[in-house]
Amino acid sequence: MMNFMKKLAGATLRIMMTGGWLIASGSAMAEESHKVSEPAGVRISRSLNVLDYGAVGDGKTDNTTAFSACLKKVIEAGGGRMILPDGIYLGRIIIPGTKEWLTIEIVGESEPTPVFGTIGAFPFPENGTIIKCLADSGAAVISASNTPEKLYHRFSGVNVSLRNLDVRTSDNPRISGIDLLNAAQCKIENVFVNTNRYNVQASKPTHGTAGIITPACNNAALTVLRNVIVTGYHTGILVNEHTDGDNINLASNINGLEFAFAHHASRFGRVGAQRCTRSVTVTGKHGFTIEQLDMEIAGAGQTDKGNHWQATDFNIFDPGNLGVGDIKYWVVEGNVGAIETLTRNGGSSIQARRIGASSK
Repeated sequence: MMNFMKKLAGATLRIMMTGGWLIASGSAMAEESHKVSEPAGVRISRSLNVLDYGAVGDGKTDNTTAFSACLKKVIEAGGGRMILPDGIYLGRIIIPGTKEWLTIEIVGESEPTPVFGTIGAFPFPENGTIIKCLADSGAAVISASNTPEKLYHRFSGVNVSLRNLDVRTSDNPRISGIDLLNAAQCKIENVFVNTNRYNVQASKPTHGTAGIITPACNNAALTVLRNVIVTGYHTGILVNEHTDGDNINLASNINGLEFAFAHHASRFGRVGAQRCTRSVTVTGKHGFTIEQLDMEIAGAGQTDKGNHWQATDFNIFDPGNLGVGDIKYWVVEGNVGAIETLTRNGGSSIQARRIGASSK
């Protein structure tokens, strides 16, 4: 009798297990049968790894072709994400123009190591996702084109999102770092644009290039900059309309922020400008606010023959009185500390008040 009960229990267990498998299997089959397939013509965004398209982050291989192949697939999918694992990638990322609205994300694996103001013989960092182009001519390291197609005016339909990237050109660069003039919209976050050396060792920029160029006037009204550092360019950030920036540092540029002609205003939160010849330059009619502009000028003995150009000329340079703005500022002189002096050329319609000073 006992043996019979044991056999019966074993059989029951096997039946339950088998039944459970059949129930699970049946449920999965039912779920699969009720999946709704995407309607014809609908394209789904994807995340694509540049390594799968032939890119090599060895600091030697030109990856321009691999970048373009990956971006082609992203656009064909109706937008999506291009992922760059940590490494040093030579080449240019050129985002093709499109007449369709879509978002293209270009994302590094980890945040870059932003360095500026360091004096010494320490090796320049080479960790994170680095995109480097040391060419003497041509497009920026990362750029948005309006060919083969565009959406309207000069603009491609792309909303460009850049995150966790270290973008590098040569010293005294002849090409810009990031040029999104032809993009409709953009967001740049956790990005370090530099000339492949510490800013205090940068040669004077003489070719008019910029670290970052935002979408042009008459864009689609969305340009966001967060946690961005630019060092060693003629213009740190060329600001076009609708630019909203915060946690920005600009070191050893001729012009830190350069405000170009705009129909609509721009707004910045905290901006640091260290050893820039001019912290704020205005070259076109532009309305803007800077809620906290922290400027550091080189003190006595802090520059030499190689970097004397980093001595501040003017904190605000607007000789044509084209800017309409409001700035709360703080000025620090090296080896001295906070000073009350603010130097300006023009800027009659730019209201500037030292942090802590009476508003009256």
